Amino acid sequence: MATTTEPENLEPARGSKRPLYLGLFLAVLGGGGAFYAMYSDLLFGDETKSAKVEAQVEAAPMPDVAFVPIDPLVVSLGPNAINRHLRFRAQLEVVPAHEQDVIHLLPRIVDVLNNYLRALEASDIEQPAALMNLRAQMLRRVQIVVGPGRVNDLLVMEFVLK
Repeated sequence: MATTTEPENLEPARGSKRPLYLGLFLAVLGGGGAFYAMYSDLLFGDETKSAKVEAQVEAAPMPDVAFVPIDPLVVSLGPNAINRHLRFRAQLEVVPAHEQDVIHLLPRIVDVLNNYLRALEASDIEQPAALMNLRAQMLRRVQIVVGPGRVNDLLVMEFVLK
């Protein structure tokens, strides 16, 4: 009698579960993205909602401020600088009640700004974000000179390297 050999392993080969997990992950990610798009009105946005937001922005009253101009400053840069001079002009945004106090202290403010700008290195000025850093530093120095609560902001009107 002929004997036939039957394979002992009758179970089919099991595949990897990686495609299942990948599909589940992509489904959750897609569902989350769709939820965000609908929730934030990126798709089928409500025009009346955006019009209400614009109306609220336009209805806000203008703040009561005064501007004090600072005389233009021309500062010579160091010997390693690409440019030789910096021309700087700014205005101070002040509380109207303290405008005369700030005008009275303007020579001291110009002195502080002139000393600060003269002490800068060429690399401090030539960086892409230099103006924002310089502005914050100068505003802080002006606020120390005039006292707290008098100057809200320093507005750079001209910053030219020659």
